[in-house]
Amino acid sequence: MRKPRFSRIATASAAAALCVPLTGCITVRAPEQPIEINLNVDIRQEVLVRLQRDVEQLIQQNPDAFPQAPR
Repeated sequence: MRKPRFSRIATASAAAALCVPLTGCITVRAPEQPIEINLNVDIRQEVLVRLQRDVEQLIQQNPDAFPQAPR
């Protein structure tokens, strides 16, 4: 069911009237100091996994250079 035009205008006016007092409270400013994002990420685990894969591949490609002890 469609609202009458007067009702829509009255609702919009009431919403605008309620928002007017808030305009003094809301301020948008740039910070005085630059924003610092600390990205101390530990990449040690990734490096170790890559090294382990490289070593496994090297051993598979050269089985005579890396003899394995019998178990």
